[in-house]
Amino acid sequence: MLTDAQCRNAICPNDKKRERFSDAGGLYLEVSPAGSKRWFLKYRAAGVEKRLALGSYPDVGLTAARKAREAAKLQKSEGRDPVQARKIEKLKATIPDADTFKVAALEWFDKNQTRWSSHYATREKRNLEKDLFPYFAARRISEIEAIELLAAIRKVEERGALDVAHRVLTTAGFVWRYAVATARTGRDITADLKGALTPHHGKHFAAITDPAKLGALIRVIREYQGGPIVRTALQLAPMLFQRPGELRGMAWAELDLDAALWTIPAMRMKRKLEGKLNGSPHVVPLPTQAVDLLRQLHPITGRGALVFHGERSHDRPISDNTLRAALLTLGYGPTVQSVHGFRATARTILAEVLDFDPLVIEAQLAHAVKDANGRAYNRTQYMKHRVTMMQGWADYLDKLARGADVIQFKAA
Repeated sequence: MLTDAQCRNAICPNDKKRERFSDAGGLYLEVSPAGSKRWFLKYRAAGVEKRLALGSYPDVGLTAARKAREAAKLQKSEGRDPVQARKIEKLKATIPDADTFKVAALEWFDKNQTRWSSHYATREKRNLEKDLFPYFAARRISEIEAIELLAAIRKVEERGALDVAHRVLTTAGFVWRYAVATARTGRDITADLKGALTPHHGKHFAAITDPAKLGALIRVIREYQGGPIVRTALQLAPMLFQRPGELRGMAWAELDLDAALWTIPAMRMKRKLEGKLNGSPHVVPLPTQAVDLLRQLHPITGRGALVFHGERSHDRPISDNTLRAALLTLGYGPTVQSVHGFRATARTILAEVLDFDPLVIEAQLAHAVKDANGRAYNRTQYMKHRVTMMQGWADYLDKLARGADVIQFKAA
């Protein structure tokens, strides 16, 4: 056992690299020829000899070194490697002191938003700012209980937004897992809430799939007395059956009316950020009826960039509510026919009534499906078939509008 006097007087001969003075339990003082003195603890972990630095003498005295030895032995008895535990403590020291929910959440958001689409980033930020920050912004994330998080998310349920409630829980889960990874908390409490929320069953967009009823709708659309911009967009919605946002944002630069093609840039498609940045554009063949409608509209909006610009600003498209309101004016509310529902209308009738290949239909819908052999299709592979299908679909809508005999669904 060492004494304080022995520690003070310990020296290393010049002909040695170091001199060690043992205490007990693996603790020793190492002295260099230059006179520096450092405490080390020698121990074995998984059959391998290791040593743990405990500080320099006299800053760490003999008593303090022995206490550090006992603490390290306690770690070892708990199954923790003292050296590894020291490394973890150093990593924790590099993490900002602020460990509130808001700091952790914004740090997670900033590190991930560059990989997200702008729509997804906006939704995640809204989940945080509207439904989580009001309750937990200034709280230490390690002190928040699962029951508190559940109470906050049930506030979302109470306003009838069951789908949003599930998304908020998902967002919270991302934040908690990030907090665990950055040593701000010990566990992800969102796992405790699995099954605690009211189940949400998504609703399909309302869509007419009966040919006779569709014919009645096409007739009233063509009799719409609103302005030419909305009237044209309303007629193209069932004819081209693209997503409402893609239709509303149509630009004249995307159109080649002589070639009867509409090329929607990848950035405007409903895709993940990687698909938006590196994916191919979606090409929509235009039937002659669509080309005629667009040529008629060109003198009105052709000087600007957008085909369907808004009334207040020619730099922004008509709003997402414009076509919904127009349908409602015609007597077709959101529970009967939605703008997005024209996609389901076309998909159903093209397959069940007009016998078009489902793969060709899915390609036209810009759905990423696979063929029977499991291979992801090339959207351009079906261009010839899609040209034929789109013209056939527009002609069929004309027949329905005239009240001609229509082909009914095949009997099951």
